[in-house]
Amino acid sequence: MDSDKPLGRKIGLLSLIMMIFSTVFGFANSTVAYEQMGYAAIIWYVFAALFFFLPVALMIAEYGSALKSAQGGIYSWLEVAIGEKQAFIGTFIWLCSWIIWMVSTASKIWIPFSALLFGSDQTQTWTWWGLNSTEVVGLLGIVWVLLVTYLSSRGIEGIAKVGTFGGFLVSALTVIFLLVSLVIFVANHGVLQEPIHGASTWLISPNQSFKTPVAILSFVVYAVFAYSGLEAMGGVMDSLEKPQKTFPRGLIIAMLLITVLYSLSILMWGISTNWHRVLSDETVNLGNITYIMMNNAGLVLGHSLGLSHQASVLLGSFLTRFAGLGMFAAYVGSFFIMLYSPIKSFILGSDQRLWPAKLVKVNAHGMPANAMWWQAAIVSFLIFAVAFGGSAAQKFYLILTDMSNVASTAPYLFIIGAFPAFKRRTDLERPYVFFKKPWQTQLVTWLVQGVVLFGIVFTCLQPILDHDYTTAFWTIIGPLFFGALGWLLYHHQTRKPAPKQTKLGTKVVE
Repeated sequence: MDSDKPLGRKIGLLSLIMMIFSTVFGFANSTVAYEQMGYAAIIWYVFAALFFFLPVALMIAEYGSALKSAQGGIYSWLEVAIGEKQAFIGTFIWLCSWIIWMVSTASKIWIPFSALLFGSDQTQTWTWWGLNSTEVVGLLGIVWVLLVTYLSSRGIEGIAKVGTFGGFLVSALTVIFLLVSLVIFVANHGVLQEPIHGASTWLISPNQSFKTPVAILSFVVYAVFAYSGLEAMGGVMDSLEKPQKTFPRGLIIAMLLITVLYSLSILMWGISTNWHRVLSDETVNLGNITYIMMNNAGLVLGHSLGLSHQASVLLGSFLTRFAGLGMFAAYVGSFFIMLYSPIKSFILGSDQRLWPAKLVKVNAHGMPANAMWWQAAIVSFLIFAVAFGGSAAQKFYLILTDMSNVASTAPYLFIIGAFPAFKRRTDLERPYVFFKKPWQTQLVTWLVQGVVLFGIVFTCLQPILDHDYTTAFWTIIGPLFFGALGWLLYHHQTRKPAPKQTKLGTKVVE
């Protein structure tokens, strides 16, 4: 087998855009933003788009186009820029951040599944075999991880199809929500369910938890996290048609689309959702908020059109089920991509001496199946540990969200920080260059690095000020623990005698 040639057909521009859309855009991010900050979330999402998403997308486009043949994705980018050791530690944190994301998503995915089947979030009532709802959802999450690992180990073509389908359905969900909002807006003659009271509406959150300056500033990491995931697409570079053109073009198109849709969606939630009437209930949490708000949109639509209460309830149930279908498909699509792309980038892109021999083997489908199953085991263990830790549902999802936000954002410190060193390399062919002057590179690096660090610090600080030390622990421990673990693993592996190999990166087929 020629390891330098990817198996299967190449991925085109449209499929890449849909994969990026499925991976990055989260319809639920707009509902979480509205619940936490109301209309005031828009300014932070625009801020994150201008000072994080746009420059990072341009950086990644330069990384990816210059290293279009590198299988390692983010690892190859960092190794070229700052060396093997720093690349290993930074990419290890990045890989582990997506492991935490999988822990979160494998549990959250059952909420849209429940919404699709029952028309509402019933997961908090699932108490099978003497287990509470959190424990049941955790066990279902483990089953899901094992199933997706098996299916994704069958090849890249299936992953691309699932990612494209997920992107299509979440796009359809977004379009339907926008159409429903427009109909409500017209039927109510421009009257919003959440009124606008001058400039303060765009700056001050209706949520009491986001009234203090530290809490408001900590929201930056939520906005940054809403745009994260672009770097994972580096793992499919060697499967793209004309990657030096397709990759930057797909990134830019998807970036513009996602930025506009986030801001527009947050604004339009105010058409159907009165914050205090709908979102102040104790049963609302970060896991089920999307389905509660979609159900409410259906009720408001029915009443706005003069339908009976029963018909409005049915309309709300229909929108909830469709939201469940769209979100479930989006989770499935992104889960397939994230389960494969980060570990493939790291394991197959780095020097084989840094890994146990079995982890670098690929199967007949060209997939690092052993590494993927080890990853599945780790994710399953973490799901079990968190699910059986005794937290109530609301606390459970808050912990998972905080873990995922910070751990997924921290690796950008490496990607952004390495960019000036990458730009200084004179031995690379660069088909796509946006930052042409050294001062532009330095300015954007310091600016974006500051935004990311700013958000991380205030997100970690907020639970400490609230004396919520459990959330603070889970929020902070991820990047620190995985960074230390990556450092120990690197030093342990580099002390071993180098294996006999004729070519760096050659893979053994089982």
